[in-house]
Amino acid sequence: MPVPKRKTSRAVRDSRRASHHLTAPAVSVCPQCHEVKLPHRVCPSCGYYDGKEIVETD
Repeated sequence: MPVPKRKTSRAVRDSRRASHHLTAPAVSVCPQCHEVKLPHRVCPSCGYYDGKEIVETD
């Protein structure tokens, strides 16, 4: 079974882990009600998508 020949330094280890971060999901604004929503999805507050009412909301 292969084993590392040398100990990995802290700089190499930490620079590799530098890309292991979380990113916030992308958001867009609904043109009908101006609420924040996920892109390419029906607006949960008004039910509109692409200028048409898709889901009837109360």
